[in-house]
Amino acid sequence: MSGNADAVLARLLDLHPKRIDLTLDRVRRLLSALGDPQESLKNVVHVAGTNGKGSTVAMIRAGLEGAGKTANVYTSPHLVRFRERIRLRGDLIDEGALSALLEECERVNAAAPITFFEITTAAAFLAMSRNPADFTLLETGLGGRLDATNVLTPKVAAVTPISMDHREWLGETLAEIAAEKAGILKPGAPCVVAPQESAARAAIEERAAEVGAPLLMGGRDWVSRRENGRLIYEDGDGRLDLPLPRLPGDHQAVNAGTALAVLRALGIGRDSTAASTAAPTAAPTAAMTAAMTNIEWPARMQRLRRGPLAARLPDGAELWLDGGHNAAAGAATADLLAEMHRAAPAPLWLIVGMIETKSPSDYLRPLAPLAEGLFAVAIPETPAGLSPQTLVRAAGAAGRNAAPAGSVPEALDRILARSGARPPRILICGSLYLAGIVLRDWGGDEN
Repeated sequence: MSGNADAVLARLLDLHPKRIDLTLDRVRRLLSALGDPQESLKNVVHVAGTNGKGSTVAMIRAGLEGAGKTANVYTSPHLVRFRERIRLRGDLIDEGALSALLEECERVNAAAPITFFEITTAAAFLAMSRNPADFTLLETGLGGRLDATNVLTPKVAAVTPISMDHREWLGETLAEIAAEKAGILKPGAPCVVAPQESAARAAIEERAAEVGAPLLMGGRDWVSRRENGRLIYEDGDGRLDLPLPRLPGDHQAVNAGTALAVLRALGIGRDSTAASTAAPTAAPTAAMTAAMTNIEWPARMQRLRRGPLAARLPDGAELWLDGGHNAAAGAATADLLAEMHRAAPAPLWLIVGMIETKSPSDYLRPLAPLAEGLFAVAIPETPAGLSPQTLVRAAGAAGRNAAPAGSVPEALDRILARSGARPPRILICGSLYLAGIVLRDWGGDEN
């Protein structure tokens, strides 16, 4: 990123003493001073949830573009460059344009207290209002009810699977967390809901009843599943037989179903020959196929084939990267790794780095039994990162002996030294911050 943008972003971090302080007052004040750019955004899809938000947004975007539509997209966090958060009509925002927008928001804000996410969200809305697209896709940053993105009424909302996360801000129970995320539901705007645990589902249904938001519930109004190497999706418009999502893992079938249900709710990908569940399987439209096959979403079980880390691998070894960081993500990754091992057995090693707001024991518990060994690393440039020693203790509590390593390359070298003649399968995991640094410094520009 240009030095000007870096400098502005650094200044914005100092406008509020807390990185997270949930309220809508500050962002509404700034948006009003900017002329309320969010009010001009067209056909908004607003996505909340704990896991799968980014993947679901990526599939919706791919489907819209497969239908010949344009989309502006706002997601967070970024992996390598801040401008990854804002995509305008298919392309990442220009670095010079980003610098100018950030400076404009800084000037209009006039040094008033505002969090980094709030002011950068205002900049994203301003960018999208000046570069109109057919659709606008917004991912919440944290929660929903008081998230800075929650200042408009969407055409369609979506809630991906909810699990225990961010308890210090959202609540101590699954029902409390789900109620916060369901705060994006608005009167009259349909909401696609991925399959949920009963407590989360009840909280979402309660919010929907309060505001009058129609629900399209996974497992009731639509179903998606993997079957014979394909993705089967069924709803009131019929049954689709599609390629599996480009992103690996059983959990992506749920994200895919959520995305497809959103596309249907937007009027995309409907087939007049499949007007009911009794209709025969319809030929998938280009949009629905594109939603599965044209996805771009790095650091979600991404195989690294280039760069200095991959160059160290012996023949037959595999290096993977995943940014999942909570208990549900650990379970989903463990399921995928077990499936990979059944298909092509290989000794699994983990290189783990995490930040202090996550529970390493909960994340590692499903993963640790699958691994031959684990190395814990600190996340560079991340003061909130957990120490390798803390991660070693958490791995022990999860049932796996571990050792600290000074860096990701050091951990990789130590794994390769211990692997002998058996080419290993190595997963770098535990944090999107760590994934971003790996891609930036050692990923061979795969992002």
